Amino acid sequence: MSFASRHGFARSKIARGLIPSLLSLCCASALAQTAQQEASTADEAKDKVVTTDTVKVSASRIDRPGFQAPTPTMQISNEELSIASRPNVAAALNDLPQFRATQSPQTTSTNTGSGSAPVDLRGLGISRTLVLIDGRRFSSENDLNTIPSILVKNVDVVTGGASAAWGSGAVGGVVNIAIDEEFTGARFDVHAGQSSRSDNDEHRFEAAFGGDFGGSGHAVLGLDYFHSDGIIPRVARDNAGRWATFANGDGTVTTAANVGASNLVYGGIVTTGVLAGKGFNPDGTLRDVAFDRVVGTTAIGDEARSSDDLSPLMTPQKRYAALGRATWDFSDTLKLTAEVRHSKMWNDYIWFGDHNRGNLTIGIDNAYLDPQARAAMVAAGQTSFRMGRFNSDLSYSHIDFQRKTTQGTLALDGSFGDNWRWGAYYSHGEFEEDFRTPGFLLSKEYANAVDSVISPTSGQPVCRITLTDPSSNCVPIDLFGLGAPSQEAIDYVTGTPSSHARTRLDVGGASLRGEPFELPAGAVSVAVGLEARREGIRRTVGDLDAAGAFSSFSFSPMAGSFTVKEAFGEVLVPVLKDKPVFNDLAVNAAARVSDYSTTGDIWSWKIGFTNEFFPGLRARFNRSRDIRSANLTELYTTTTTGYNTVNDPFTNRSIYVLTNGGGNPTVTPETAYTTTYGFSWAPQSVEGLDLSLDYFDIAIDNVITTVAAQDILTRCYNGNQAMCGRIERDADGNLSRIVSTYVNLSRYESDGIDAEVAYALPLSRVSDLPGVLRMRLLGTWVHSLTTNDGVSEIEYVTSQGYSFGLGTPRWRANASLAYQNANWGANLRARYISPGVYNRTINITNNAIPSYLYYDLGLTFNVPTGNGPSLQLYANVNNLTDKDPPPGSIFSPYYDVVGRYYTVGARIDF
Repeated sequence: MSFASRHGFARSKIARGLIPSLLSLCCASALAQTAQQEASTADEAKDKVVTTDTVKVSASRIDRPGFQAPTPTMQISNEELSIASRPNVAAALNDLPQFRATQSPQTTSTNTGSGSAPVDLRGLGISRTLVLIDGRRFSSENDLNTIPSILVKNVDVVTGGASAAWGSGAVGGVVNIAIDEEFTGARFDVHAGQSSRSDNDEHRFEAAFGGDFGGSGHAVLGLDYFHSDGIIPRVARDNAGRWATFANGDGTVTTAANVGASNLVYGGIVTTGVLAGKGFNPDGTLRDVAFDRVVGTTAIGDEARSSDDLSPLMTPQKRYAALGRATWDFSDTLKLTAEVRHSKMWNDYIWFGDHNRGNLTIGIDNAYLDPQARAAMVAAGQTSFRMGRFNSDLSYSHIDFQRKTTQGTLALDGSFGDNWRWGAYYSHGEFEEDFRTPGFLLSKEYANAVDSVISPTSGQPVCRITLTDPSSNCVPIDLFGLGAPSQEAIDYVTGTPSSHARTRLDVGGASLRGEPFELPAGAVSVAVGLEARREGIRRTVGDLDAAGAFSSFSFSPMAGSFTVKEAFGEVLVPVLKDKPVFNDLAVNAAARVSDYSTTGDIWSWKIGFTNEFFPGLRARFNRSRDIRSANLTELYTTTTTGYNTVNDPFTNRSIYVLTNGGGNPTVTPETAYTTTYGFSWAPQSVEGLDLSLDYFDIAIDNVITTVAAQDILTRCYNGNQAMCGRIERDADGNLSRIVSTYVNLSRYESDGIDAEVAYALPLSRVSDLPGVLRMRLLGTWVHSLTTNDGVSEIEYVTSQGYSFGLGTPRWRANASLAYQNANWGANLRARYISPGVYNRTINITNNAIPSYLYYDLGLTFNVPTGNGPSLQLYANVNNLTDKDPPPGSIFSPYYDVVGRYYTVGARIDF
């Protein structure tokens, strides 16, 4: 199976220099990405190249056979999705250079998005890629973990704006999941995987069933279960954990190893006064704390603690998904479709800690203070000191969560006359999230417990508050030394933030498609329709959250909804046919008006042209105005809490800082203008060869976003006073909090080129050997990806380190070489990432990241079973050479932090 992408060129200056180079590279390449071709039919055994039937084009509402939309589109088959034994459809798509793995087990280890699997085209953000199931929206925030992969027939990827066809969100593009509703029989697939370091174990079981019923009906059922242990903690990989930028004191910073916080130490460290720099032994006595180097609150050395010491590198996952669909043909012109989809994801793993970062005040009369320490304070005339503490023995929380998705859909499709087709559907979906995060400090209780004294009556440690309020149930806490807090005290000072959220989606629509009349060049095709949907969310939180009982993390309630009513129309007009140079010239145009209850009317449109110059050589052009209205999270989320490591350009120090986010009901819709143009060539003189080139240019205005914490600092430093207003500092001038609620930023812009070369060669053409040799190369070159807030512009291309917003490499390319015959197959795959830097906006002395080339190897063997079921054994080795990631790229969506990974499995069809 092959990609059906057909792409375009570049701006004139770029095109003159780059396109010839690309073509030379493509034509000279000996490797190309391909899909494994299972030799399960007699035709394949005879070395015939398999082709796919014409499918509905997801870039358009026009479904005329043979129509190729002007917006670049590629189709990925089920075989291609399964070639590398990826855990879900999203992970398979993220191997393609057009996608960015923005949200994955590697990038979400300490946030509440862990475990979901959305996709991100062009690196513009997951909310700008619209995901559909057979052209219909679905609940669960575009999480592809909720769809059984085994029942996916193919995935259509539209790599350009498509809002006129599909509505809000299709700014970066559209991903349409096509379900194999005609599957017949039974299929099972089971695999297990483990890294070369004997961790990240995973197990997956999939099953699909399909058959006829009642003479006119057909039903299919897909099931998917997956379990991964993940990798905990981050320091399990040398190049991942405890790497961070470290200030040199001369205006530069260095990415260094073994970095932690100088005010976070096991058992506590004094940060002020005569005892500054002293720590505490497990028995509470004083000791010296040794760091290799200290700048501000950052330190290098084994004593400096970091969340990397305990938090996950790859989050564990447990999930199942089920999808059932039944169709009933009332006649040749009327079909009913009913579908139910249900999934659940759940897990419980260590998350991140609630630590004291040098700001905990300890009085001289503290009941647990070592006498030697008290004597030194008395001698210095001091009555208190500040203390920092890494609270792994006190308050290192777990996250216990589950997500459930349930959606039902009814659809009617029919036809009348010679060429008119209609469709109508209604779908209701619900997405539920439950979170419990035990182990966070209760502000009031913790303050009271820390303020302990010796009781004048009993001579035992008590909370000071009990001297004036004997009814208080306060339990004093000993913080001096690792393991010092008693379990009774821990129970008193910690609580459990919790929340329950339910999101509802109701969506329906009706459409009419047909060919009203003929022109000399062919029939005119039209599509018109109406759609409406309502989205709503309600989140309730625990009593402690609602009371503001926690100091560093809590959930916030949220409630809100919006409705939208839409009308759309599209037309395809053949202009010239079978003329010199204009073998098949057509114009495709579409428009959509959307009426939002939150922001009112907004229009989207597109106009495009396609032409076949001669058989095999086609060109296309498309210009579109696309939109994205704010989603529920962006509108209604109340305050959220998290932590980020940032470099403060004002002090040239790295710091782990509290970041608060939240929604904004006043944000206005985004508008984007997208231009794509290019060509595809399948030379008739070289059967099996396909080449394509596509240029894209996307400019988004009124961008709805939360500006990353580092970006807020950088923009403030560059003079944006609005961003400075989002930064808070303590009395010493150190960062204490960054506020990152949703705003309308001025503009995002990105442009670049996609290129593809594919070749399929049945060896019988050139030899007596059996089988088919397939080669493919896919590449994406990004010229620019910038954000502009009206004051400063930030370029993100080559900023591909672990924590820099939209950063993307200049080049990404995938290549593969595969061989398949009736008995066995092998494929070698390569993934290339061009050189870059950690962060273009910071003066890092060792900023450079070299180019990376990963190799993957796959093998299949078809076991002879006579007339019985077909059985295929398969194995994969990803990151064959066990290449380490760049130091400190722990959250990068591009680099492999796991290392060499083995997968073995079996597929059986009845």
